[in-house]
Amino acid sequence: MKNLFFLSLLWMAFACQKKENNVELKNATAQDSHTFSNPQAAVVKHLDLDIKVDFDTQTIAGKASWTIDNLSKGNEIILDENTLNISKVTLGKDEKPTTFTLGNEVEFHGKPLRISIEPNTTQVNIYYSTTKDAIALQWLKPEQTADKKYPFLFSQGESIWSRTWIPCQDSPAIRFTYNAKVSVPKELMAVMSAVNPQQKNNTGIYTFSQTKAIPSYLMAIAVGDIGFKSIDQRTGVYAEKSVLNKAAWEFGQLGQMVTAAEKLFGPYRWGRYDVLVLPPSFPYGGMENPNLTFLTPGVIAGDRSLTSLLAHELGHSWSGNLVTNATWNDVWLNEGFTTYVEHRIGETIFGIQEAKMQDVLSRKSLQDNMEAYGPKNPATQLKVKVDGLNADESLSDIPYEKGYAFLQTVENAVGRKAFDQFITEYFNAHAFQSITTEDFLKYFNEHLIKGNKELANQIKAEEWIYQPDIPSNIIPATSEDFNAIDQIQKTWRQTGVKGLSAKIKSTNEKQHFIDYLPADMTQKEMAAIDQEFNFTQGGNFVVKRQWFVQVIKHQYQPAYPAVEQFMIGTSRTGSLQTLYTEMVKTPQGKTWAKSIFEKAKSGYHLTTVQDLQKTVQ
Repeated sequence: MKNLFFLSLLWMAFACQKKENNVELKNATAQDSHTFSNPQAAVVKHLDLDIKVDFDTQTIAGKASWTIDNLSKGNEIILDENTLNISKVTLGKDEKPTTFTLGNEVEFHGKPLRISIEPNTTQVNIYYSTTKDAIALQWLKPEQTADKKYPFLFSQGESIWSRTWIPCQDSPAIRFTYNAKVSVPKELMAVMSAVNPQQKNNTGIYTFSQTKAIPSYLMAIAVGDIGFKSIDQRTGVYAEKSVLNKAAWEFGQLGQMVTAAEKLFGPYRWGRYDVLVLPPSFPYGGMENPNLTFLTPGVIAGDRSLTSLLAHELGHSWSGNLVTNATWNDVWLNEGFTTYVEHRIGETIFGIQEAKMQDVLSRKSLQDNMEAYGPKNPATQLKVKVDGLNADESLSDIPYEKGYAFLQTVENAVGRKAFDQFITEYFNAHAFQSITTEDFLKYFNEHLIKGNKELANQIKAEEWIYQPDIPSNIIPATSEDFNAIDQIQKTWRQTGVKGLSAKIKSTNEKQHFIDYLPADMTQKEMAAIDQEFNFTQGGNFVVKRQWFVQVIKHQYQPAYPAVEQFMIGTSRTGSLQTLYTEMVKTPQGKTWAKSIFEKAKSGYHLTTVQDLQKTVQ
């Protein structure tokens, strides 16, 4: 998942190889504090899901039939649930009645669902429905969609929210396959994190199959008036009709990205790779649901300038979906590796100069996060400790950008050729498994360090992983293109801004220019820059977000209506957090922030509301 945001400072303070379709159990233990399940005793292996999506009641209802392995031959299996209505539970294909109990509720975690089973039980059937409190589900009214004709539904399971729409063993360490039958209104189409239909049928009933074992947070569903357009033989895009052609053009290099990733890190193992462009209330840049990445519409800039986000979500097909963090304390294994893969794909597709600019932006994001946390804060470690907390607190920019910087350090020490070989072998050795940081370090030491103390001291892996702050051996990032802009920054106040838009053209260049504008900008200077670049009314999502930070900071009131429109029109948590955090630095800004939040929160995703309300209080 590509977040690219600051969590609120309050939250930031905490912050055996198997075959493909087998569940890997060595890390499916109680060390994952975010699940009530005990998979060493009884574990799920396959899900048959039969559900109906009801937009009138805004509920999903049906039956989740789990094929299980009762390893202990005991009389109980424990699943996770959060805000679900469980009506009954039966055992086996003959639906033998059984009993179940719900334990005490734990904040963020829900309740343990304890089901009585028999030593020979292999199937558990759970009849249930969701409620309005299901954090994973976002129900949109027609006016909240692009086409404004039909309602829309999408899910967001990461990190521990899948249990709010399916009773499951909700741990990244527990993997399972699934089949699903989904009934929706006939005018709409359903898609999932599986093999998907490419056109609407006239029954409203859709079936799905995911034959690769995935963790529960990658269970995903979307329902809406969407169409499909192919990009090449194995990639394509789903979107609402008014967005479809624009999205297909924007992502026209998607097939090239898949091919580039394969050449770097081995074959793509999921069959098709498609993307679904969601309405603006999607809370993240993208979510790497297998076979079908969920994507923000903000990435559609009209010039393919923001498609590096696609490279990130595609990268998860290797790091995250193929090799998964076993607990949310180990999330850097997903996001750090994926950010590295993203940059390597980007370098291949867009060239070295683009890659250098992205490196500088990455370092700035890392440095900004470090300053926000404080260098001694344990949340700046790669392996964090979020036990007992909301697992989402692990998802700051630190695992992305510090993880990427660490892997760059390793690459620099051993050479790109050797590191590429190591990563490819690492992905292959742990394919369709979930591992801990300690598992990674063991493999890293055995297959890359190989007892070479000088190399180990050069890399300092344990300092990177277990210590806060940024180690001194970080690889510097430089860009000739940005250096030229830095020179412009030194002179434009004397020479004027006229003509600068012809020299500062790309999204990256504009972002760098905006980020380093003088701290004492005058209203006249803000107006002159806005007139030259048309940042307030033009620009893509990223450029507008960065410009609006400056607008808020310098109280450039002519842009206030555009800022408010922007903040009401998107639910990307990280971008909103950046803007709200800047607003609340002054009393007037805090009043403004509260006003916008009250207007906008009904259109925000529930996880976005949950995060932002701590900032604007």
